[in-house]
Amino acid sequence: MIRTLPALFALLFTAPLMAAPAGQQTLFNFVRPADVVKVVTQDASLPQYNAEQTPEGEVLRRITFNPAAEPSLVLSPQTGAWDWSQSGAMSLRIQSAMDWALTLYVKVQSSDGKTLVSRIDLPAGPAQTLLIPLQANSPLSQGMKAGPPMPITVDGQRVLLASSAGEIDRSQVVSVTLSMIKPNAAQSILLERFGVQDSEPVLKAAYSELVDTYGQSTRARWPEKVSSDEQLKTAAAKEQTQLQGWLAARDKSALDKFGGWNKGPAFKASGFFRTEKRDGRWYLVTPEGHPFYSLGVNTVAPDNSQTYVAGREWMFAALPKAGEPFDKYYGSSDNRTGNGAGEGRSFGAGRWYDFYAANLQRTYGGEGFDQKRWVTHTLDRLQAWGFNTVGNWSDEDLAAADRVPYTLPLSIVGDYASISTGIDWWGGMPDPFDPRFAMATERAVAIAARDHRDDPWLIGFFADNELAWAGPGDDPKSRYALAYGTLRMTTDVPAKRAFLKQLRDKYRNEQGLSKAWGIDLAGWELMEDPGFEPPIPNPEHPEIEADFKYFQKTFADAYFKTISDSLKWHAPNQLLLGGRYAVSTPEAVASCAQYCDVLSFNMYTLKPQDGYDFAALRALDKPVLITEFNFGSADRGPFWGGVTPLAREEDRGAAYANFLKQAMSEPSIVGVHWFQYLDQPVTGRLLDGENGHFGLVGITDVPFQGFVDSVRKSNLAAVDQLGKEAEKARAASTVGESEVGKPGHDGKGPEQGAGHAGGHSGNGH
Repeated sequence: MIRTLPALFALLFTAPLMAAPAGQQTLFNFVRPADVVKVVTQDASLPQYNAEQTPEGEVLRRITFNPAAEPSLVLSPQTGAWDWSQSGAMSLRIQSAMDWALTLYVKVQSSDGKTLVSRIDLPAGPAQTLLIPLQANSPLSQGMKAGPPMPITVDGQRVLLASSAGEIDRSQVVSVTLSMIKPNAAQSILLERFGVQDSEPVLKAAYSELVDTYGQSTRARWPEKVSSDEQLKTAAAKEQTQLQGWLAARDKSALDKFGGWNKGPAFKASGFFRTEKRDGRWYLVTPEGHPFYSLGVNTVAPDNSQTYVAGREWMFAALPKAGEPFDKYYGSSDNRTGNGAGEGRSFGAGRWYDFYAANLQRTYGGEGFDQKRWVTHTLDRLQAWGFNTVGNWSDEDLAAADRVPYTLPLSIVGDYASISTGIDWWGGMPDPFDPRFAMATERAVAIAARDHRDDPWLIGFFADNELAWAGPGDDPKSRYALAYGTLRMTTDVPAKRAFLKQLRDKYRNEQGLSKAWGIDLAGWELMEDPGFEPPIPNPEHPEIEADFKYFQKTFADAYFKTISDSLKWHAPNQLLLGGRYAVSTPEAVASCAQYCDVLSFNMYTLKPQDGYDFAALRALDKPVLITEFNFGSADRGPFWGGVTPLAREEDRGAAYANFLKQAMSEPSIVGVHWFQYLDQPVTGRLLDGENGHFGLVGITDVPFQGFVDSVRKSNLAAVDQLGKEAEKARAASTVGESEVGKPGHDGKGPEQGAGHAGGHSGNGH
């Protein structure tokens, strides 16, 4: 039901209104309305007499959004359009009328149909001035994934600076819509002034001096926050005592030198890591022949915490000047790749600063960063905390120490063709039909194998990381984005030629394809044209989907077989650990299972079972490694809580424990790797501006003690559980051996589960 608000309303209160901020132009006042703005509601109510005085003395007007698909309030000029070309932001005095935060959407539209959209997380509490920038604006435009906490106080008033996406003609604004999406119950907000104002002073106030001398956020306090060099030294000394105690308490007699459980059943000792399935459960097996559950940490490196300062020096409270102590930690880079990960990001190149390295020197003294000391201390931490694997993108000296097993990525780069599937977060899909891809793979594998082919501490190599096997949505075009993207290419792309050959071999002529796909294709050459758009799969023409699936499986087969064949030649004893899927297709996963030793997934979910259908994985009968997971919060400095954010730091330990428990309950999972060792910089990492708090350690090199305590207990419990299961398996194996020769027993030995047809030779040493 749509209702139009009368032109004037009687006032319920006569309390004074708060003054508008300097520079603000008020277009409409909900408490003292004038006949200048048209107000329309849909599935929302704005009664005539409902002005309310807040405890702070403000008078605002209540609007209630009713349970519906999208209840809304629309503001528009009585005639014509608003000219906001000289203004930076739309402003709205607003307050949640509930005792909880609300999610609102604000859409600004111009006469040409273009829109600017903002999602507003409106906190509970006093009123604030909401500012919607009239040009696309987000924390990425300031160089970081997430911006500082809102609201902030500017000139004595609470201000909530929103992000906005899209584009409008600011000289022809025709409407502003406030809405909610499917509220389960009636939700109310309070409104007063609506207008426009300059946004630059607020933007400067929001982002000014975000970072202190130590690289920490200036916007919050927390137990591990450092305020002096002496505090750093004291924390380090205290931690060293604790680490030595934890290391001394480790039951080394239960573990082999690689971290395998040596009191369990005997597996074949091949001299390298391998996989084996026994009694329905998959295992990683150490070179000495013991079961191993990989508990890893990614990005354990001292040189991954730099942040760009060029052009935004005003965000940092105390950067060292030339000649001052710690000025040696400046450098320069350029991360403007053009990939989806950098879209909309500013400040992606130029001078950077490394607060982490500077803090290490502050803590331990000396003339600069001490690599040897850092390696020893970091490995002490990992082992004391119950980790047994150095994960991807970690410092190579950690692997060379022969203390903790490690994994490595294969970095396949070259001038081969690539296919776009949509967002292309890290770039397009490599074209495995391109001979240049095979050459690039051969080169990458040869380089990686040169120093690691005979290293028993290496668990294995990853084929790549988070390739764009599918598009970003759940629709058919995303599901088959690889097929669509390939057919849009020109015929000088080998993958397109391979796809067209597949279709010609099947249908012979354009008439056969036209009938199968329900299209009118006048000639094959029309499919050769760039931009060719195939039809959407539909039940009337099932061959469309069948052809897409077949091509995507052929594509994935070519990709994984190329890497597998190369690794067999250069490093036949090492495992191929899969593709670290973030998005995938069943065809890609099936191919990975066919040519790799392990399936690997990056899962940002509360438990592994939320990240993939494990019934489908069990049918593929391959071990699974969770190669990234984490839980973050926004109360320890960095502003982003990650893909799986939690409300508080205290929740992270429980979430870690539950994830690991659920992983241990899944017989196909052989390990989990946490992302990552260190917090990301407050103002964003160099690669893409991510600024998440999901580290075990802060930018000051001080561990988050409560989280580390919880993680350690969970890790030790997991290894203990593995040991108990191994003891049971050994007992069962002993009973089984006594039954050999009796009716119904096949007499197979314990090694019969090792090795897999079609897989990499690393499984059958």
